Amino acid sequence: MVMEESETPRSPEAKLGMQVEDLWDVQEPQLSPTDKLNACFESIPVSAFPHAPLSQVIEINSDTSLAEAVKLLARHKVLSAPVVDVKAPEDASWIDRYIGVVEFAGIGVWILHQSEKLEGSSAFDSAMNGSGDDIGPAVAAAAASGMSSPRFKSMHPDSPTATCGKFFETLTSSDFYKNTKVGDISGSFRWAPFLALQKANSFLTMLLLLSKYRMKSVPVVDLGEAKVDNIITQSAVIHMLEECAGLHWFESWGSKKLFELGLPLMKSSHIVKVYEDEPVLQAFKLMRQNGVGGVPVVASGGSKAVGNISIRDIQFLLMAPEIYNEYRSITAKNFVTTVRRYLEEHQNESPFLSGMVTCKKDDTLKEVITKLDSMKIHRIYVVDEDGNLEGVITLRDIISKLVHEPRGYFGDFFDGVLPLPANSRV
Repeated sequence: MVMEESETPRSPEAKLGMQVEDLWDVQEPQLSPTDKLNACFESIPVSAFPHAPLSQVIEINSDTSLAEAVKLLARHKVLSAPVVDVKAPEDASWIDRYIGVVEFAGIGVWILHQSEKLEGSSAFDSAMNGSGDDIGPAVAAAAASGMSSPRFKSMHPDSPTATCGKFFETLTSSDFYKNTKVGDISGSFRWAPFLALQKANSFLTMLLLLSKYRMKSVPVVDLGEAKVDNIITQSAVIHMLEECAGLHWFESWGSKKLFELGLPLMKSSHIVKVYEDEPVLQAFKLMRQNGVGGVPVVASGGSKAVGNISIRDIQFLLMAPEIYNEYRSITAKNFVTTVRRYLEEHQNESPFLSGMVTCKKDDTLKEVITKLDSMKIHRIYVVDEDGNLEGVITLRDIISKLVHEPRGYFGDFFDGVLPLPANSRV
């Protein structure tokens, strides 16, 4: 049903959608739908995007331990948070106030890098006994902002990370883990601590950063306050789109079936996946190597989808490693099965849902957006009638069908947003 013009928007997101509708109605008729939407979103400042819940706009001090940072992220149901330099002066600009972003992915990289670097050496024992002197610059830089993609070559069957939950239980109870600070793994940054928008930047810029430029979330800074004013996440954008269902501009695009829009974009043979009998750590390594937020688990020797592992699931290895002690080898299948059982037993305590959400090629984009929003995720797998994996659709793919980057749109935007701090190392 199309929303009536006189109808009061049911939410701030729907109100924003009606702003787009008003702009849509006055666009030149000869423009293509994406050109129309480009013009609409370019006319709306990013400050119009509804604020994230206060509980989810958190900051983490640089002297916070990794153990406490993991707990904070899980408690607030967020995947990342800006890191405040506790040594910064009170009148510091936002660039000097923050040193980066800490996220589950970055902490996971640090742990994986440590285990690979230390396996088979006496240094592993000293690290577990509390010696933090072995944290090298490569580890720090890799974990800094989740933007690096180190190549993990080793998966020796006797590696501590390939065997059992005992490694994680030992790690998370060690002084090494408890005493390592978020600031210790921040490394050095080529430009500013993280890419951020100002309130006057456009909605189109934000959408393009999330899609073409692969940002997981977009901080919006208040220059006057020299701090992050809002954080726009992928899930928040999906919710906004879902709230716009019924509006003409949304229906002209969302009512089409996936195959009519050319989705999924990626062929099944190119999907990064992990087989059910592979070590679960291989799944997390593949995510970091390929810059993806999740991988499907498929049946050995076939393409039948049996589960999903997301980067956010690293929390279960960090916060509840004891649940894997029964396994000699934590395979992807072991992991999916055990996490599912753990969530069923701890539903009230578990901050994130875990599971595999699927759709079919003849589903409409609106149906997909509704499903993504209801599950608070931004990745869905396309399967055939037999459950075989045919593709994956992410928010980035959805946005790519909504708007496009005009030629020369960003210009020197990245230079302007990312000035080079005097103390940085390129």
